[in-house]
Amino acid sequence: MYEPVLFRDRERPAQIVIGGVIPAIAGAIAGILVGASSGAYWGYAALIAVASVVAGFEHQDGWGGADRGLVAGAIYGVGLLVAHAIAGTHALVSLGSFPPFLAVVTAIAGMLLTALGGWLARSQRERRAASATE
Repeated sequence: MYEPVLFRDRERPAQIVIGGVIPAIAGAIAGILVGASSGAYWGYAALIAVASVVAGFEHQDGWGGADRGLVAGAIYGVGLLVAHAIAGTHALVSLGSFPPFLAVVTAIAGMLLTALGGWLARSQRERRAASATE
């Protein structure tokens, strides 16, 4: 059974890297892909969505996961926009009529996906505890 170290129990430098640096790098990669290939961008976005749900397992419940996902999603969105601007390519995927709003959208998506992972982890722990008492 998957039992990760809780995010709150990690040392502060690890929290910064896992909760901030990795989403920024992931966003930068997405920002490059958005101008290179729409298929690669959407495939990468699906991979990031799954990773966001898995990241939620490092929290007690969905609320803790939601907090982390909101921040990480915003960092991801800003990283995507900055990398895309630096690359200077034409976006092959729509970034919306007001591209900076994409950071809000990715923050909300990150919040929901990571909250789902936290909720799944909590229900998994509760089921395991219930079966252990039977």
